[in-house]
Amino acid sequence: MALTDRQIVNLKAAEKPRKISDGGGLHLYVSPSGGKLWRLSYRYDGKQKLLSFGSYPAVGLADARLKRDAAKKNLANGIDPGIEQKLEKQRKADSGANTFEVIANEFITKNEREGKSAATLSKKRWLIGLALPDIGNRPITEISASEILVPLRKVESQGNHETAKRLRAVIGQVFRYAIATARAENDPTFGLKGALVAPKVSHRSAFTDWDGFARLLKAVWSYSGSVETRTALKLMAQLYPRPGELRQAEWREFDLDAGIWTIPAERTKMRRVHKKPLPSAAIEALLELQGHTGNRRLAFPSTQSAERPLSENTLNLALRRMGFGKDEATSHGFRATASTLLNESGLWSADAIEAELGHVSGDEVRRAYHRATYWEERQKMSDWWAKKLGSLAGI
Repeated sequence: MALTDRQIVNLKAAEKPRKISDGGGLHLYVSPSGGKLWRLSYRYDGKQKLLSFGSYPAVGLADARLKRDAAKKNLANGIDPGIEQKLEKQRKADSGANTFEVIANEFITKNEREGKSAATLSKKRWLIGLALPDIGNRPITEISASEILVPLRKVESQGNHETAKRLRAVIGQVFRYAIATARAENDPTFGLKGALVAPKVSHRSAFTDWDGFARLLKAVWSYSGSVETRTALKLMAQLYPRPGELRQAEWREFDLDAGIWTIPAERTKMRRVHKKPLPSAAIEALLELQGHTGNRRLAFPSTQSAERPLSENTLNLALRRMGFGKDEATSHGFRATASTLLNESGLWSADAIEAELGHVSGDEVRRAYHRATYWEERQKMSDWWAKKLGSLAGI
């Protein structure tokens, strides 16, 4: 006979334990101390087994019956409900352990092992920190796109549209790491691509015409500041590396006899070794600099400390002192200038220019092709570019 809530409430403890049946193997175990525990008796694989559903009234009559019916359904499908219950408990424990914050920390540690730069790691930690108050303690498998939108909207509401875009990207990286390590099945950030305000693209200022560039070169070659700053600006024009690649260069990277500058992987954006041919004009500039800083580790040390490189701000301030506003020229702008004018010359293949700029495609074969086939063309292009600059600078 099925139980009612009134009957269960009125059940009294006895000297010996009692089992009060509700039907279908479900019964209430009443202990001598008065405790009431839901249990299910069932047979699986020829063996009598017992499954506990919790105590009354924490688990009510209706809930106990739902649990019984679910267990019966498992039995009908050939599944032992006792084993399934243990697996569910383990899944919940794993879910609680695999929060967004836990997996994000693992992801950062993986990036550290891969040799990502300190600046990149710092930026990712900072971005992840923006998301932690809202989703940090949530199991990663339970986080929805709408939950991720909460920290994104907070950043966006402050007018930081580029930061919001980067935050969505790094959250996606954490989710994809979780997928790769079998702790998530999907990346909810894909559904948010169109949800954020698109940031305005801010191009770095640069001269993209020969006349304007000639004005800049004449100013650089006649600059009366420190030899480190003047040489750095000359080499930015002649070699057009990323500013950080040059500012942090060490003397051991330059083979002046062979005319090659080898930029180590940890300092390149693509995290791959990048070799650049040195034209004779660049070698002359480095030899002059070597007389000033050749006994130090860094080729371009800061005036404050020999162990710290020149700052990018130092280079940009020098450009301001020469009379070029920030809307006209920046240290990074030399790359845009070279890319534009080399392409417009029509003398060099686009692939050789891209290889010299350190822009590498995702294709392994194509990367190898860039490194090998275009080296001779890049050497000729570097010599031509340096001579062209010398002519424009009037030297």
